[in-house]
Amino acid sequence: AVAAGVPGLLVRVDDGTGPARTLVRQSVSSAADHRLRVTDTFDMGSNTKTLTAVLVLQLVEQGRVGLDDPIERWLPGALPDGEAVTVRMLLQHTSGLADYAYDPSVLATMTGLQEVPPTAEELLAIGADQPLLFPPGQGWSYSNSGYSALGLLLEQVTGRTFAELVELRIARPLGLRRTYVPTTAPDLDGNRRLAHGYEPDAERLAPLLPEGTPEGFGFVGPQRAGLVDVTGNDRSWVGAAGGVVSTAADWARIDQALMAGELVPAHLLAQMKDTVAQEGPAGEGRRYGLGLEQVSTPCGPVWGHDGALPGYRSDTYTDASGERTVVVLTTTHFSLLLDPVMAEAQEQAVTAAVCVMLGEPVPAAAQ
Repeated sequence: AVAAGVPGLLVRVDDGTGPARTLVRQSVSSAADHRLRVTDTFDMGSNTKTLTAVLVLQLVEQGRVGLDDPIERWLPGALPDGEAVTVRMLLQHTSGLADYAYDPSVLATMTGLQEVPPTAEELLAIGADQPLLFPPGQGWSYSNSGYSALGLLLEQVTGRTFAELVELRIARPLGLRRTYVPTTAPDLDGNRRLAHGYEPDAERLAPLLPEGTPEGFGFVGPQRAGLVDVTGNDRSWVGAAGGVVSTAADWARIDQALMAGELVPAHLLAQMKDTVAQEGPAGEGRRYGLGLEQVSTPCGPVWGHDGALPGYRSDTYTDASGERTVVVLTTTHFSLLLDPVMAEAQEQAVTAAVCVMLGEPVPAAAQ
């Protein structure tokens, strides 16, 4: 993967038979900025959705929220069809709510060009202002907007921020000292162990951008060999849709605890694992539950999620028992969308790690 152009790759595999095995590789140019270590913190992106779902289901267990409650009950007027959209639909991406991700203002925030980040309410409004993709409950489409709504629901019901809830209900009970939700842009002087993330410069990024995007539109940050170091850009605005920072070891503990029933009881874990097929080319071999994916791999099915933010991609999986875990963290995202050779190499690295986790022979293509 690194030979194909990935700036850095961090792998942690626990096959349940002994100490976890770890591997770190990075390019010479990225090592000049920051020597990647397996203990580094990392923006986990949409892996956050698993934690958001856990927090919602904890409220369900307490009788404070119902999975089939209309979101209108908790966020009046936030969605045009709020009476028809349920909490369960938002968790499972079956609400029909459009995604905010490629809205021009959100793109400007992602790149670091817009210094004042949008609020969760503003992000939800961007999705809500677009027509529903399908009638609620009658399709599947990934929606970050829906998880912004869930974050607002959590705060409305508990009176605490999403960052506080992650700390009090997940990180602290599991003894996770390096898993948190940032509320400001990274303090690179105060947090030197945050892995550095990189994205293509404006010229290389252009093919991914919507028609009409101004020429020269690109990521803000120091440039090196056609890449931009985006580590210092603010990603705290992503919140319940993708804002958690963690480490490989911490996330493995989260997956283990989830499957062991430490975060939600068995009957609600069963709800998380009640899946529907993901639609579209990216959904092949994937099914989505409540903030949790089941993924078919060459070596068998696994549970978990993936995530991406500018500079960071994360793939985290476990077996059904939680006794085996794998975490693959990659220090770029948009580069993978632009370069099929690089993307294939990264995907095969994930496949190889999953197969080692499951104790199965690694396919020839992934060796």
